[in-house]
Amino acid sequence: MEEKEIGVEEESPTSSATPNFRLINEMELLEFKDKYVIRAVNSPNQGFSASRLDGDIQPLSSNDVLGSPGKATKICGVVGTIQLVSGMYILVITSSKEVGKYHGFPILRVESMKYLPCNQALEKLGVQEKKDEAYFRNLLRVVESTPGLYYSYETDITVNLQRRLQLSEGWMSSPIWKQADPRFVWNRALLDELIECKLDEFIMPLVQGSFQTAEVTLKNAPVTITLISRRCTRRLGTRMWRRGANLQGDAANFIETEQLLESKNFKSSFLQVRGSIPLLWEQIVDLSYKPRLNIINHQDTSHVVERHFHDLSQRYGEILALDLTDEYGDEGKLSNAYAAEMEKLPSVRYIPFRFHSICGKSNFDNLHLLYDEISDDIGKQGYFLVDSEGHMLEEQKGVIRSNCIDCLDRTNVTQSYLARKSLDLQLQRVGIFTLEDTISICHEEYDKFKILWVEQGDELSLEYTGTHALKRDLVRYGKQTFGGLITDGMSALSRYYLNNFQDGVRQDAIDLISGRYSVDRNNPSPFQLNAFESLSYLPVASALLIGGLTMTSFSLNQGVRELTVFYMTFQSNGA
Repeated sequence: MEEKEIGVEEESPTSSATPNFRLINEMELLEFKDKYVIRAVNSPNQGFSASRLDGDIQPLSSNDVLGSPGKATKICGVVGTIQLVSGMYILVITSSKEVGKYHGFPILRVESMKYLPCNQALEKLGVQEKKDEAYFRNLLRVVESTPGLYYSYETDITVNLQRRLQLSEGWMSSPIWKQADPRFVWNRALLDELIECKLDEFIMPLVQGSFQTAEVTLKNAPVTITLISRRCTRRLGTRMWRRGANLQGDAANFIETEQLLESKNFKSSFLQVRGSIPLLWEQIVDLSYKPRLNIINHQDTSHVVERHFHDLSQRYGEILALDLTDEYGDEGKLSNAYAAEMEKLPSVRYIPFRFHSICGKSNFDNLHLLYDEISDDIGKQGYFLVDSEGHMLEEQKGVIRSNCIDCLDRTNVTQSYLARKSLDLQLQRVGIFTLEDTISICHEEYDKFKILWVEQGDELSLEYTGTHALKRDLVRYGKQTFGGLITDGMSALSRYYLNNFQDGVRQDAIDLISGRYSVDRNNPSPFQLNAFESLSYLPVASALLIGGLTMTSFSLNQGVRELTVFYMTFQSNGA
């Protein structure tokens, strides 16, 4: 593409333009004996009521006479509704915190949520139904503590900069839930009742992922660097309970990460994606420190891989598949199976890079070997750049898809390196840097950049594994420190415990909130179904966990023995 000069006077319309549609940002919850009322603080007739008897939702009107509520509290938003055995529940946001701005609009992180029971049928339930309801309500408590949820009252945050500017001019006048990319709407399965009642001003799409931003000054030029990661909901779950791909080609732990660079004269973005190796494979918890990987032999495996990369190419253009797994052991078998399938897809360039062998514990700079191999691809894919008038100067024509086993630690180190390289190119392109300059020469500002990636890695790891990321030191300092080694060891031990004793329940909660199974009083209890029938109803994760612990209790001693040497092996544990 022919290069154009970047303007220096006008403010960017993409950062100053105000969307026509906004959500209600100040609302109150009124609790009456027979109903809940959620309404706008500044417009009391704008809102809705929900019956506490049967969950019936009705928009408020000017004729409603509410009287005095038993309790009135401020809330930040409505997450949605969900049906359990005894009836409906509403999930609301009780507190949130502003964490930065995205294209000039405030972004908030959910700090706390609570559910409101909209039913009085619990006393009429049978003994088994009460047990079921108690379990599902416990899952809702797990949902209330879900980490890494973000939203905005004023703009959609699910669509990246390049896509935003490709959409029609009237796009931002639509209700925010209609603007959103459904792949990244964490609460999509909870919005149906609100959509049906046309409560557009209260329908708040939430994104799970990470949002980090920093103001920096590079060679006297003030710029903002923002990282926003969006977790796909198509195969949502926890580390050991969601591996590989499903038959539709949706990969576990699939995340789109956008690095934004903004000043008054330009905006640029660089996209990367990550996701589990898109084969059919699993890793069943069995109390061992590192459970065996099992590749599922299925006649549709090739179609699964093809569907996955076809979807990516339709969305992002040319794909480079970067495989960071080891070449030996179970990882090697999985990597070889992946490579064999990729040979059938000549349109996608597949690059194996043996991170542990090449970079080890402290040779972060050895990633230059990878960059040298793929620099031409990065140059062809490029990045997105617009000037202050919104004119496109550069277009990103493809994306790098990285994976390790968990798509966390090794992946985060590698993505941060590639993002830094792209950032240097962007700053050189807009004239802030010379061709010899890199952000690493700006020591304090470079530290801020690295902290963005460390904090993002921690947040994504907490969502998938329940612990901080490993290899944080490689991103922060370029080498492993003794303190970092101890911290990584404690995180690895925590992962072992959570994988074996907590994540089954957490997976049930995620599946419940994602609409993977439905709860209905007219259906038999999931705890009384036989093993085959229960697969369609779930709590499958909990059932498998209990069964797995029963059948593998003999391996406890082995697990303890392995833990005594985990300091020597944790670095290869799915990093």
